[in-house]
Amino acid sequence: MSTEPQTNQINQAIEPNTSVVLYDGQCKFCIGQVANLRRIDIFNRLCFVSLHEPMVSKLYPDLTHEQLMEQMWVISPSGKRYGGAYALRYLTRLLAILWPLAPMMHIPGLMPLWSWGYRAIANRRYQIARRNCPEGTCSLHATGSKSKAAPEAKQFQ
Repeated sequence: MSTEPQTNQINQAIEPNTSVVLYDGQCKFCIGQVANLRRIDIFNRLCFVSLHEPMVSKLYPDLTHEQLMEQMWVISPSGKRYGGAYALRYLTRLLAILWPLAPMMHIPGLMPLWSWGYRAIANRRYQIARRNCPEGTCSLHATGSKSKAAPEAKQFQ
């Protein structure tokens, strides 16, 4: 069975000049945050794709499953990849309602603090979501341990 139609569907869903947000589509916390982003994306500059879609690994082979599970990724229209707090910083420049946060995200020397905060929440997202996770998938993920030696996410091409 060919997976080419799925690739075409995802590619067609991604409009030119649209950034792609890769997120954990099995995490209630992540799904909730994506719903918030959809609401504030009034100019439709984002396309949201669950990392669990089969074609994500073919479209973005440079991002491993472990990297995708550890944090949200945003791929700009030019192909640059932003992970974790760097993805949030990118979104503060892209979405008008987040512009007031952009100066804080760009203060020199504070990115390690933003990255620490992002990781602290991302590593606990299943515990946070468990209260609102009737399917039980959050409990399954919450029991797994997160890698402490995860590479720091920065932008790369």
